[in-house]
Amino acid sequence: MCGIVAYVGHREACPLVIKGLKRLEYRGYDSAGVALLNGDGLKVYKKKGKVSALEQELDGKELHATIGMGHTRWATHGEPNDVNAHPHYSFHKKIAIIHNGIIENYATIKETLVRKGHTFTSQTDTEVLGQFIEDIWENAGGPANRGTLEDAVRLALQEVVGAYAIVVMNAADPTQLVAARKGSPLVIGVGEGEYFFASDASPIIEYTKDVIYLNEYEIATVKDGKLNIVTLDNTKTTPYVQKIEMELEAIEKGGFEHFMLKEIFEQPRSIADSMRGRVNAAEGTLQLGGLRDYLDKLAKSKRIIIVGCGTSWHAGLVAEYIFEELARIPVEVEYASEFRYRNPIIKEGDIVIAISQSGETADTLAAIELAKSKGATIFGVCNVVGSSIARATHAGAYTHAGPEIGVASTKAFTAQVTVLTLMALAAAQRKGTISDTLFRQLLAELEAIPAKVERVLQSADKIKEIAYIFTYARNFIYLGRGLNFPVALEGALKLKEISYIHAEGYPAAEMKHGPIALIDEDMPMVVVATQDSSYEKVVSNIQEVKARKGRVIAVTTEGDTHLPTMVDFVIEIPKVHDILMPLISVIPMQLLAYDIAVMRGRNVDQPRNLAKSVTVE
Repeated sequence: MCGIVAYVGHREACPLVIKGLKRLEYRGYDSAGVALLNGDGLKVYKKKGKVSALEQELDGKELHATIGMGHTRWATHGEPNDVNAHPHYSFHKKIAIIHNGIIENYATIKETLVRKGHTFTSQTDTEVLGQFIEDIWENAGGPANRGTLEDAVRLALQEVVGAYAIVVMNAADPTQLVAARKGSPLVIGVGEGEYFFASDASPIIEYTKDVIYLNEYEIATVKDGKLNIVTLDNTKTTPYVQKIEMELEAIEKGGFEHFMLKEIFEQPRSIADSMRGRVNAAEGTLQLGGLRDYLDKLAKSKRIIIVGCGTSWHAGLVAEYIFEELARIPVEVEYASEFRYRNPIIKEGDIVIAISQSGETADTLAAIELAKSKGATIFGVCNVVGSSIARATHAGAYTHAGPEIGVASTKAFTAQVTVLTLMALAAAQRKGTISDTLFRQLLAELEAIPAKVERVLQSADKIKEIAYIFTYARNFIYLGRGLNFPVALEGALKLKEISYIHAEGYPAAEMKHGPIALIDEDMPMVVVATQDSSYEKVVSNIQEVKARKGRVIAVTTEGDTHLPTMVDFVIEIPKVHDILMPLISVIPMQLLAYDIAVMRGRNVDQPRNLAKSVTVE
């Protein structure tokens, strides 16, 4: 959601911070701002709208500084406007603060400060936190004996309820930044005599590959070129510096019009990367190093619970079919946001698989903690190395899909489904519920998937022609059965997210239980009708739609001569084993949504109101 960038060192801070904010635009935001400290004092500049609007606001200003911080805000408390944008000054302007997250008890803190004579210029919880920190700093023993700014931040955060990643600047010290996190990610880049802070590594990798992932309840202070990290109880910690593998080229568009289109076309490689070093079809072997010590527990489990949000939830639905089919283990798939707010029945033998592209999804993290407290074993499936979910789980597997910048997930979905399929195969082999022949067949077909996705992508021009016809449709229905039902849900979600067309996905057999009432000549319908075990049933559903003058776009298997005579438009995909079909059938859904959105003039990489990583509830 919101994005943080901060810097202290020897470089010009402002251009570095602005470039970093642009790298974080994919996270979703409605305003942006920077704070700089130089001979003119601590200056804050902020503006509603895009970072480009902030750049116009900065034009002509004295911006020389070697310390600065910036923020892109996704509104939670207070509407999007210049005043509510970050950074925020404290009451006496001794500090400035930027913040990701939500301070749940801000109203109580604010009432206390108002009674002390404080006034506020914004509606935000962040300004309250900044004033609270300053108040503690000013009143802890008086000006002559007061503690450090780091102490004030630590004491303030001990009273805070909620989630936060913050960076605080000291108006009196051009060498000092104080940062802290709980529930929202924060990465520290370590350079030669310089330090970078960011919500993720993308603003940092141009300058250093050495990073520290700040842990929960940790406070990092840079002062006079030295880094110090303590916990909320003031225990000093030794930071773990690690190398990030991400390359700068991975977060550039690489000649594509949008990141989303680039990421759709990257899927042959990202699917292959998610299997690299794990699958050897020639030898009939499958190795998942992250599960090695827990594979027996997975195979012997009586129940698997999969939690996720959005696209990750759809990947979980696919996994439900695959685990139950291959490993014969009962699976439940839960919205993480709902799972955490009821009293789920979890037993010690249960396995919980948490899926998240970013590894920072707030609801999924909360679901993990709930499940752990009840004795479940937690597996994580995420993309970002060192993310909170990766550190909070007992075991798991990275998808290795590479950075996904477009807000609407594409390659994350196929990489998640690939990894979940590998997990199901590994469990089934260990449990003995899959024959060696089928195991080897599926490994071979998995290795062939990237080339088959490449063939689907060659249909992009045809899909664009279909998209043009339906550019101004007001509603869409997506249908699928079995493993293709989650694909229908994912196709509908993609269209909603980036084109703002209302779309719904249904199991094809549910048409007669309500949605068929919507069918007329103005209701386009996308049907995944591949030649699998439910093909004849889906064909019958299509006939019911056509009898009511519905317009049908069918995604079907190459060589199908029957279906093209019934429907209005056909998108052919290569034949694969039923278990692996979602990896292929989802590609036309992504392209169709992308093309319709572009033709409607939408910002597909940054659709309105959405954020890439939902790090607040």
